[in-house]
Amino acid sequence: MKQTELLDRAKEALLKCLQEVPSVKVEVMRESRRLATGPDLLLQVKTRASKRTLMVDVKSIGQPRLVREAANQLARFKEQRPDAYGVVMAPYISPGAAAICRKDGLGFADLAGNCVLAFDQVFISKEGKENPFARKRDLRSLFSPKAERVLRVLLTTPGYWWKAQSLAQEADVSLGQGFNVKKLLADREWVQAGEEGFRLTAPAELLTEWEENYDFHRSTVREFYTLRPIADMERLLAETCEKEKSPYALAGFSSAARYAPMVRYQRAMAYVAGNLDRMAERLELKPVTSGANVNLIIPYDEGVLYGAETKGGASVTSPVQTYLDLRQIKGRGEEAADFLKQQVIKTTWPENE
Repeated sequence: MKQTELLDRAKEALLKCLQEVPSVKVEVMRESRRLATGPDLLLQVKTRASKRTLMVDVKSIGQPRLVREAANQLARFKEQRPDAYGVVMAPYISPGAAAICRKDGLGFADLAGNCVLAFDQVFISKEGKENPFARKRDLRSLFSPKAERVLRVLLTTPGYWWKAQSLAQEADVSLGQGFNVKKLLADREWVQAGEEGFRLTAPAELLTEWEENYDFHRSTVREFYTLRPIADMERLLAETCEKEKSPYALAGFSSAARYAPMVRYQRAMAYVAGNLDRMAERLELKPVTSGANVNLIIPYDEGVLYGAETKGGASVTSPVQTYLDLRQIKGRGEEAADFLKQQVIKTTWPENE
């Protein structure tokens, strides 16, 4: 979105919020096109009992780091207009950014329809609107396959200090990709920078946002049936993949049960980065369209195998990858994911967040 369009839409959204209060009259005093210093918008709001100037700073992204910059900028503007009320706007104001605004006594509004404005006798609060811009994916997306490789490394090593180059090498991505992910996390204020490099400081927030954007169906799932007991099938699968030198990892419930033995299941699941037809033939699996008890999956990116561990004589996906996959399975999958998060994943987070 171009800056001029963003400013026009921001003004329209803010006026819409204010116009919901019948006793309020609004006059636009100034509109900036980034050609001069000062707020992007100046509004004069009149009520029956008072008159107040609103100073508005508009950001192209509503993540915490940029909103904090806007808050600091509005604080400088208030030196010239001490009685003015500051408002931060963006296409979408994230919950973390909204918390910054509240703490600094600022209002906020976004193009999704969220807004909190509180000054004089005016109080407007509308929250809970979803981010309409969240699903846009490009090379800089935090949840593209290459970027997710970086996220797996960071969530597998929470609290570890990384240099950009070593992180990119570990994740098997370009240095530029590593820098892009670092910037996107920094915008959310989820990493801490220091002399030793940078480290992830908000694993809970990152994992939550990732699961909301994760799509298991990017991988190719093949369904089969076997007469063998599931435990025997998983053991045979592991042995066959190792003989064939095919990268693999048990996944979903098959993986979760090895981290948390309380998990019960009746279907084997595994990522296999190889020829599935040949693998199915070796394992004597029958392709089916219903009643499957074995799922073999071609991963959408080999990054899903990062951090795989050996448990019970078989390779299993990392706790983070297992959690992401289970969250895609309604009901028992979600329950198993939550159990895994509490009993395994959170225990590795700094200060046990």
